[in-house]
Amino acid sequence: MPTLTWLTREADIRLAQKAPYRLLEAVPDLSYGDAQTENMIIQGDNLDALKALLPYYAGRVKCIYIDPPYNTKSAFEHYDDNLEHSKWLSMVYPRLELLREFLSEDGSIWVSIDDNEGHYLKVIMDEIFGRKKFVATNVWQKRYSRENREAIGDVHEYVMIYARDPERFKLTRNKVSLDEKSRKVYKNPNNDPRGPWRGIPMTAQGWRPNQMYSITTPKGKVHLPPEGRCWSTLESEYKKLLEQGRIYFGKDNNSQPNVIRYLSEVEGHVPWTWWSHEEVGHTDESKKESQLLFGKDVTFGTPKPERLLCRIIEIATNPGDIVLDSFLGSGTTCAVAHKMGRRYIGIEMGEHAVTHCVPRLKKVIDGEQGGISKAVNWQGGGGFRFYRLGDAVFDETGKINQNIRFATLAAHVWFCETKTPIGKKAKSPLLGVHNETAYYLLFNGILGDKRPDGGNVLTSKVLKDLPPFEGQKVIYGETTRLGAERLQAEGIIFKQIPYDIKAR
Repeated sequence: MPTLTWLTREADIRLAQKAPYRLLEAVPDLSYGDAQTENMIIQGDNLDALKALLPYYAGRVKCIYIDPPYNTKSAFEHYDDNLEHSKWLSMVYPRLELLREFLSEDGSIWVSIDDNEGHYLKVIMDEIFGRKKFVATNVWQKRYSRENREAIGDVHEYVMIYARDPERFKLTRNKVSLDEKSRKVYKNPNNDPRGPWRGIPMTAQGWRPNQMYSITTPKGKVHLPPEGRCWSTLESEYKKLLEQGRIYFGKDNNSQPNVIRYLSEVEGHVPWTWWSHEEVGHTDESKKESQLLFGKDVTFGTPKPERLLCRIIEIATNPGDIVLDSFLGSGTTCAVAHKMGRRYIGIEMGEHAVTHCVPRLKKVIDGEQGGISKAVNWQGGGGFRFYRLGDAVFDETGKINQNIRFATLAAHVWFCETKTPIGKKAKSPLLGVHNETAYYLLFNGILGDKRPDGGNVLTSKVLKDLPPFEGQKVIYGETTRLGAERLQAEGIIFKQIPYDIKAR
């Protein structure tokens, strides 16, 4: 498979691996609403923030949406969008590597991009996610009027989609809800008690011998399938539909048959790759949304309309699923996810994490009625927790930071061993069982010994006090007083802190 090469590639593709695991420090003064919420806003470099989140959220995120800088050689007050090509590649590659690890088995990643880097992005994502993981490239009509400043007017952008498992994504993704224009197609000229309906031509492409029968209308006209086509159902199925009053022969009751489909039966449209401004909004709409939220003087440079994010989240997720945006910008993704009942994680490096994202989400929680609010019947509620990046889990020499508490190190150890998130906050030396192996951590007085290093040494007494497990055990501790034969007899692999804990 072709790969993309640039000047600093070899160093850049190792950046994700080299990024340190860092603490996430809560900022109560910037948090808002429900104190028990799982919704997170994180201020800090998104490479470090993603690495900090891995032990907790790897494999758990249903939908990732990112809107990285487009590298358009223009500059906005709140976003660096003037990167050289090689710098853009070095920025996006390691972040996509980390983002891949967050996707659930039926999860998908959606990336907004334009023609400046879109084709290079496709090659990079083929390399990182796998070419067979590609789902589609949606074309978003971002303008509703002609662009006359260029040789050929630019009126579109792309939303590129990859899935962890495209077949599972196809089975679990949602259809697009019918808009008002689509609903108007359904009529009820005969006052059918089953409600509005439309006629669907009863033909299919191709030739199948058991679907080439003749059909006689109520007025006696005989119809055969048009040339190159066949009927869409078997004759036995057609007769059932006819008995149910679900075959329509036109106003003259003599035309080619149509199958009646009722509006109440329509779940929605199968998504397609053309997204018009009428369906999902446009840049003028998004700027007006931004101005209403922040005022004309502090509007964000390149916001996306809430309807665009609503379309993505509607297709890719269900209520309660986790949505992640590591280029949060003005907070649109999290605002829309909140209104749609999804959990979310938003990461933004700049000060607008505080000046834009926080006030916007506070307004959402208070019930603001802009954007998609009326369409989804948003009434307010919920909350988010605000975090900043803290110290690294390990210092430059590989020693554990003295500020690290048991639960933090436990999440790190569990993830390094199992490559899965730990789930609930660890409160026991037995972190859990994975693939028939139990993992234990002796650290920071977890056994209740009041001495600073108490319980960190594996002794016969400590072993007796540990939650029991019949089978293979991996135990992390400061040192062990048990000999090699005893460890083998007990089915224990002992790993020493900090030397056997992966720092990256």
